[in-house]
Amino acid sequence: MTERNEALLRAPEEGAPAANESDEGRDALLAALGERVRSLRARRGLTRKAVALAAGVSERHLANLEYGIGNASILVLQQVAGALHCSLAELVGDVTTSSPEWLLIRELLEHRSEADLRRVRIAVGELLGTAAVDPARHRRIALVGLRGAGKSTLGQMLADDLEMPFIELSREIEKFAGCSVREIHDLYGTNAYRRYERRALEEAVQIYGEVVIATPGGIVSDPATFNELLAHCTTVWLQAAPEEHMGRVAAQGDTRPMAASREAMDDLRRILDGRAAFYSKADLRVDTSGKSLQQAFEALRTTVRAAMDAEAAR
Repeated sequence: MTERNEALLRAPEEGAPAANESDEGRDALLAALGERVRSLRARRGLTRKAVALAAGVSERHLANLEYGIGNASILVLQQVAGALHCSLAELVGDVTTSSPEWLLIRELLEHRSEADLRRVRIAVGELLGTAAVDPARHRRIALVGLRGAGKSTLGQMLADDLEMPFIELSREIEKFAGCSVREIHDLYGTNAYRRYERRALEEAVQIYGEVVIATPGGIVSDPATFNELLAHCTTVWLQAAPEEHMGRVAAQGDTRPMAASREAMDDLRRILDGRAAFYSKADLRVDTSGKSLQQAFEALRTTVRAAMDAEAAR
């Protein structure tokens, strides 16, 4: 074992308790990690000496890791995971590795195409009753996409055309919180904001049998909320080129969340790249790039009405 690896898995301080001493004072996260290492080693039928040898760490330091008193680096954890013939995710406690059933399900889904995974997600939702067919789904139209896609403007125009109510979910979130979105983030943090977002969506679904909803750009960040949206609304991804997103937001006099960045366009591209895979799960998509407001509206109107007519004909 190299001196570098030995140092990476050193106990928190000189004179740390031996592995068989009291559990008092152990960090809960490190203790849980150690328990998983022991369990995985037992499941594989491997001795501590064998795992230490395969991982390239000393037996003493592996013992410290197993008893939650060794603060290992990510590199050493990767070596230990390799020695135990498991993924790093399983070692650190990914929920999809928490039981035999999870592991078997994950194995079935690995390397499947996006189309296959989508079918499985829908089938599982129907089986568990979390994505039951909502008869009003095709009468609730939810617009998703980055800020600057035109969700508010086009959403209001579409609602007027369809003679439906129009709501901006951000405004509903502010009603729940009693303060602005910015203040929610500043005072209570992102987790609190996501809770308000979920509540606002759930209430909108309960109140409105038909509605056009402009959603916040980050609604895809919370899988539970996004699943709720997909289950109860016909979703439309309003796409646009990054340059158009930036131009439209700047024209509104607001460059959040890129205002503090010297490389605003790079930041915006990264945000779009990170969310595009989720936005693509929408039922419909309309590209507004290079279109005037009226052209974009006509494209949205045509797409949504065709989908509603197809649903009505079933």
